[in-house]
Amino acid sequence: MSTPEESHTPPDQPADAPSATPTHPLAWPLLIAITFLTTIGMTIVFPVLPFILREYVPETSLALWVGVLEGVYALCAFLAAPFLGSFSDRWGRKPILVVSVLGSAVGYVMFGIGGALWVLLVSRIIDGLTAGDMPVMFAYLADITPPEKRAARYGLLGALGGIGTMVGPAIGAYLATISLSAPVFATAAIAVLIGLIAAVVLPESLSPANRSTTLDLTELHPLKVISAAFARRELRSLLIGFTLISIPFAFFVNNVSVLALDAVHWGPTEVGLLLSGVGVVDIIIQGLLLGLLVKRFGERGVVVGGMVGQLVGCVGLALVAVFVPLTWVLATASLVFAAGQGGMQAALDGLMSSSVAADEQGWLAGGLSSLGSAVQMTAPLLAGWLYGFSHGAPHWIGAALIALAAFTLARPTASASPVLVDPSPA
Repeated sequence: MSTPEESHTPPDQPADAPSATPTHPLAWPLLIAITFLTTIGMTIVFPVLPFILREYVPETSLALWVGVLEGVYALCAFLAAPFLGSFSDRWGRKPILVVSVLGSAVGYVMFGIGGALWVLLVSRIIDGLTAGDMPVMFAYLADITPPEKRAARYGLLGALGGIGTMVGPAIGAYLATISLSAPVFATAAIAVLIGLIAAVVLPESLSPANRSTTLDLTELHPLKVISAAFARRELRSLLIGFTLISIPFAFFVNNVSVLALDAVHWGPTEVGLLLSGVGVVDIIIQGLLLGLLVKRFGERGVVVGGMVGQLVGCVGLALVAVFVPLTWVLATASLVFAAGQGGMQAALDGLMSSSVAADEQGWLAGGLSSLGSAVQMTAPLLAGWLYGFSHGAPHWIGAALIALAAFTLARPTASASPVLVDPSPA
């Protein structure tokens, strides 16, 4: 892997992003299947996590402890992600993907067994240290996709993720009627299935010619990776926007179940149905509309427009928490937030991927994962603390951060890469 200084592109030239190396014809269909299963596995447990945790902590500190568990997971992912991403640049995507998903399976089995709060904490540590599956899959996509088609394929994967987000919570809500731990064990089983598919069937996407020939572990400290990414002129504004919007998204993910429990007295089944609705919205935005929106408004226009939807959703959630605790307001605000998030994230991923070279996709994915994990280390704890102060505070602050991110990314300098986007996913 070339260092950031060696691969830096002059300001008036596009980043070196050659066309993807031809791969096995099954690579793209298998990546779709693995992404779908991964999203189902992650979202099956969403409806039950707060309800499992309240068996071990007081009701008054539930939101804070949800944040603690997510913060521990994010800290471990923050430390591990640069290594996993760069290892995939050096040795290929497939072995890192297999190790990551099997590690997640171990973590979820421990979480399902439970028995004590420390067991839950250890399970999140294991899962965090092996949390390299999604960054590696996005690097895999970059390997097999020409730069001009990446945004559309990111959108297609996002749409499939939306289907998983719809199916996963619905399965979790049903399994929760059996026991609260049943969705967690189902997640572990799906992780094992993904590991087997990746180990036996999935072809390697990174050819030896495109692999990094050196691996300097001293350069993989997560703070060094993040600072190196921010030093790249073509990435800086995109990364600032990514950071700002990651905070309110973390607030939403970590607080929506607790907010539903407190404001409208929902249980796991209702929360699961709401999150399934979020998945339906993702399908519509990313699967049906994203290509047309990118063609009409450009990637940056879709990013900013998506942030407007997120802003409206945050304000609605804040109103539910304080002034109008109505189920239809909670559902509408959540779905509007999801609509904005879906289009914005896929377009932003495409912009960032097209700004680096072919042998840096794993480096970028690892750096983004570390940056996201750095936010997740603090945002859930902050959300839990703010929620204890005022149930609407996390979402009011989130709305302000989204507005700032939209201003940052709306500037013409937010993307130095002039790569044109072909909205067709194939």
